[in-house]
Amino acid sequence: MPVINLGHLSLDSVTRSRVVNDIAKACRDLGYFQVINHGISQSVMDCAVKSASDFFELPSETKEEYDTSSKDSINMSQAFLKHYAHPLSDWIQYWPQQSPIYRKYMGKYASEVRREGSQLLSVNCYPKASQGATTIGLAPHSDYGFLTILLTSCQGLEVVDRSSNIWKTVQKLPHALHVHIGDHMEVLSNVRMKTVVHRALLKPEEARISIPSIHGFALHEKVTCAKELVDEENPPKYKESSFSDFLEHLTANMDNKHRNFLESLRMYGLQSIIRV
Repeated sequence: MPVINLGHLSLDSVTRSRVVNDIAKACRDLGYFQVINHGISQSVMDCAVKSASDFFELPSETKEEYDTSSKDSINMSQAFLKHYAHPLSDWIQYWPQQSPIYRKYMGKYASEVRREGSQLLSVNCYPKASQGATTIGLAPHSDYGFLTILLTSCQGLEVVDRSSNIWKTVQKLPHALHVHIGDHMEVLSNVRMKTVVHRALLKPEEARISIPSIHGFALHEKVTCAKELVDEENPPKYKESSFSDFLEHLTANMDNKHRNFLESLRMYGLQSIIRV
């Protein structure tokens, strides 16, 4: 797992170039990496995790007012919230208010993490697994945006290793954030960078808080293959799409949860011919 020191971006040009190249290589070869010295304080990260944990300990009837678990088409064993988070002033009024510190500390983290990369903040709680068992908390899937920046309370994330096609555990490093490529980055790069299939496991030792921040364009803004990366030898691999298209895909495929959004965009045969 590459670990990128973002603090080195403020050093000399040679060091900056090396960091940029390291990020590019990680995106091309793996699709994921971790970052340290990212500018978000440990206290902000800890308070975000604590406020999420406090929310999920509220009475069930209170949490149900904000629950989005049943509205998503991904198979899961968890409780989670999804918040639009940018601009924060427009959306924070819709966030939970029963937990006194939730809006304050989750809002602070949302603002800080946006500086790292429309932003959608997902707040997940994976309960403990049965004693002695390890089970799937979130089924294998990819994220629809450009980048996902992930903060977690403990280990539990697994990614598919492309070279071996086996699951690899993502180690939790102190003060690190996990970053991985989403569907729209694969589209924009015309498959030079590939989205990462990942899943979450339930552990018997403790419940796991996971706060992914998904970064992408505005609701109706289209993403297409960059024209600089399209030529006769490399025709466009995907149709253009937007976040609203993704939401429509979820609604239309509620009974077919295995139909992948990215696969629905793939262009085949004559459709891939460049139009001039």
